[in-house]
Order: sequence, then structure tokens, then C-alpha cells
Amino acid sequence: MAAEPKTRPTDASVDDFLAAAPENRRADAAVVREILSEIAGAPAVMWGPSIVGFGSYSTDGAKPMDWPLLGFSPRKADLVLYFASDFPERETLLARLGKHRSSVACVYLKRLSDVDLSVLRELAKASAAWTRSGHTSC
Repeated sequence: MAAEPKTRPTDASVDDFLAAAPENRRADAAVVREILSEIAGAPAVMWGPSIVGFGSYSTDGAKPMDWPLLGFSPRKADLVLYFASDFPERETLLARLGKHRSSVACVYLKRLSDVDLSVLRELAKASAAWTRSGHTSC
């Protein structure tokens, strides 16, 4: 029998998780939570032990899995945002975002004040729209 993925919805409290986040991440996490919930049209849900996810979609292929449509994690070193990896506007929006690092589906921020929140919203909207349209190769 195959192992169950760790990244799946849980009944853990998002409020408790965020309250236990590093102090320097809490205010930023509250803002990101509001933005991503609004864009996804879904409440925050814990996915595994450390990802706050919004909405969901299923991947196709040999190992179909469910993933959050949008997500984030307030880690010690960075605030990590999870978006689709291959939507057309991604690189253009990232270039306008502000100070960040990125890899595949992750965008790493030191501080939310380092980025343009309107561009962050655009990035989340474009990612969600791409994924909702059936592009699930995140």
C-alpha cells in the first residue's frame, strides 16, 4: 500500500498554527491569509503540518493528488507563497513584485513590505485562474 501524502487537508486550527508562527511573520501572515482567501473564494485550511491552503484542485497523471489552489507558510527564514509554476504571466509579474526569491511553485519573501501588494494580488489571481482552467502541472 502506498504511503499517504503529508500535504493534504487536516482538521488542525489555522488560527493556532499562525499564532505559533515566528513573531516577525504573524502580521504578514494575516494579510496574506486575507488576500489568498478572497482570491480563492475559500477559507484557510491547514494542509499538512505547515501549509495554509485555500481551495483545492486535483492533478492528473499516474499519481492523481489534491493540492491547495493557493497557499502559504510563515516559516522562520521566509514567508513562502505557493502558486502555479507555469502560468503565462508568472515571470512578468515576479519581475514587478519587488524583493523576493522564487523556485518552481514557491515565492520566498523576507517581509511583505518588500513587495507591491497589488502585484501580489495579480500573481495570486493569475495563478488561480490558470489552475482553475485545467492547467494542473504545478
